Amino acid sequence: MKKIGPWSFYREALQIALPVMMQQLIMSLVSLIDNFMVAGLGDAKMAAVNVANQVNFVYLVVLWTLCGAGGIYLAQFRGANDAEGMKQAYRFKTLMALIISAIYFVVLWTIPERLIAMMTMGNSAQAEIVSDGADYLRLISFTLFPIAISTAIGTAFREIGLPRIPLVISVLSTLVNTFGNYILIYGNLGAPRLEITGAAIATITARLIEVGAFLIYIRLKAIDFYVPFLQLHHIKPKLMGEILGKSGMMVLSETTWVVSETVVTALYNSRGGAEVVAGMAAGWTIANIFFLVFGGIHAATAVVVGGVLGAGRLDEARNRANWLKFGAFIAGIVVGFGAVLSTLLIPLVFGNLTPNAQSITRGLVMVIALYMPIWTVLNAQFAISRAGGDTALGMYVDVSVNTLLFVPGAIILTLGTGIGPVLMFAIIKITDVVKYLIARWYLKKERWVRNLTVQP
Repeated sequence: MKKIGPWSFYREALQIALPVMMQQLIMSLVSLIDNFMVAGLGDAKMAAVNVANQVNFVYLVVLWTLCGAGGIYLAQFRGANDAEGMKQAYRFKTLMALIISAIYFVVLWTIPERLIAMMTMGNSAQAEIVSDGADYLRLISFTLFPIAISTAIGTAFREIGLPRIPLVISVLSTLVNTFGNYILIYGNLGAPRLEITGAAIATITARLIEVGAFLIYIRLKAIDFYVPFLQLHHIKPKLMGEILGKSGMMVLSETTWVVSETVVTALYNSRGGAEVVAGMAAGWTIANIFFLVFGGIHAATAVVVGGVLGAGRLDEARNRANWLKFGAFIAGIVVGFGAVLSTLLIPLVFGNLTPNAQSITRGLVMVIALYMPIWTVLNAQFAISRAGGDTALGMYVDVSVNTLLFVPGAIILTLGTGIGPVLMFAIIKITDVVKYLIARWYLKKERWVRNLTVQP
């Protein structure tokens, strides 16, 4: 079985992956612009916004995971030309997205201070970060329901092979967000100077316009998967239960991963003051531009592997999975090289940060560049497994490695050494090699080679 596929295959994969990556690139650039603007308010305020976004990231991962579980079935039903199956998968995505958003909305209005405090334990600037960060979280809570609906619709478009639609709408939302930040953070064009509050208002406005654009477009076009809001409750309990079972393992896997990353981020933040939080946050902002490749890998896999599985062409799916892993490895090398080059721009983009913060940012990006090839292959392994409905791989890998090696190792380094956050990150991420080896062994069992549209 050849590991390198024909160019026609990679062209098909890129036609799906590139618009998704472009959309994520735009969103990452907006985050970079946000950080650039907020950085002018000082290390502490930038740290507050970024710690709040780290907290929000837990919610986003759960949201993306639930929509991804429905997407596994939506992509396969699309391969089988089953419009009703696609509608059922979309119902699952939308209902789960709204439920998780409602829960998180309550959390943000009851304990935001506790959430920020957990992320800044031991930090010398904790009081100021907690105050500003909690206010920001309360405002951002008004974006949750628009985000839920936009995510359900946007991911569904990708899963049926139409990724350009969410790309165009994302561009519109991005322009609104950037313009809003420009006028509201510093009070340009006669607007009041609102600083962090202005950044939150700009985000709320952009999210409302984004969901509005999705709803207008989907009502004007005949889209196979779409179901009006008042018809969301017309579910098939057996299929919903099956998808929920798959999503349960995915949520456990992703929640374990994101919680462990959040805990370890709190440990990084304890290694100094606001310059550590701001420096690490700036580094992750840059890294997110290059992490766009992960979304492209998952979106392409759902279509080029999941769609073939749904059509019953299992041997072809096996070949495509191998070709995809090789392509992911090459993509990791290219993106890692780009990350190295990006460090030259740190003094320009984050010139308002202290020299210590900039040094931390530079070091973090260099380490991330080193790990990119193994991370892209690991994402391809997870995506292949999930394309066939085998969501257990992620659970086994993330739960075991994160709970037994990653978090305990980070705690030992924090308590037993005086090393800085960047070196701590570099050392503890060696555990991802173990994840790769476990995933490689598990995929050989071929439990993912299944047509989910054929009911037993």
